[in-house]
Amino acid sequence: MVNPVEYQKRENIAVLTLNRPESMNAMSKGLLDALNEHIEAINQDTSIHCTIITGSAEKAFCAGADLKERKGMSEDQVIEAVSYIGETVKNVENMKMPVIAALNGAAFGGGLELALGCDMRIAASHAKTGLTETSLAIIPGAGGTQRLTRLIGLGKAKKLIFTAKPVTAEEALELGLVEQIVSVNDLLDEAMETAQLIAKNGPVALRQAKTAINQGFQTDITTGLAIEHLCYKETIPTEDRIEGLQAFKEKRKPVYQGK
Repeated sequence: MVNPVEYQKRENIAVLTLNRPESMNAMSKGLLDALNEHIEAINQDTSIHCTIITGSAEKAFCAGADLKERKGMSEDQVIEAVSYIGETVKNVENMKMPVIAALNGAAFGGGLELALGCDMRIAASHAKTGLTETSLAIIPGAGGTQRLTRLIGLGKAKKLIFTAKPVTAEEALELGLVEQIVSVNDLLDEAMETAQLIAKNGPVALRQAKTAINQGFQTDITTGLAIEHLCYKETIPTEDRIEGLQAFKEKRKPVYQGK
């Protein structure tokens, strides 16, 4: 049986590949179960400092919910299935380390919502993205109305959601929906390069920076600054901070242990 999510560990970087190419990597219950299992395992592995999420083949990163699976569901089961996608996206967002979405192809509906749960997005030049739910007479229900608005702004998010029109990689870059575009052949290498730049930094600092940004962004500036201060204090008693100072003094690369 084919694993719906493949896991690879490259030094201190985890790579998760959505692997249902025959259905454009759509989010079946099996795929979501596997993704959540990997998230839990990665969170417990203190040697992993960055995670990449991508899709198999070049057609799609993730086409969203598995509509074939959904066809036979009752209304209550549909609501439960959407909640599970939302829960999974939240689990991605709350991973202890930075997470990069490498969009190897189309990211629609729940697929884009998954990418929005990541800390940054790198897209292949042919990838299209969109929250297309209103064309199916529903709305984004796994965080899309909230995360997209916070990422690109109110008017731009409303236009994308109300029209249900997918955008090209170039348009996504212009909107601030993705941070970078590369050719599909270079996508994983580029994502790995960015992950390596991240992973060489202090793991505790990365975790605290992510917490400060994510939590502070949802509050007023005064509360945000207080959150930042609390997160900063967490880095002070660490062995890594001493190692960073020592390495700077000795003009060498620091070796961080996440302690």
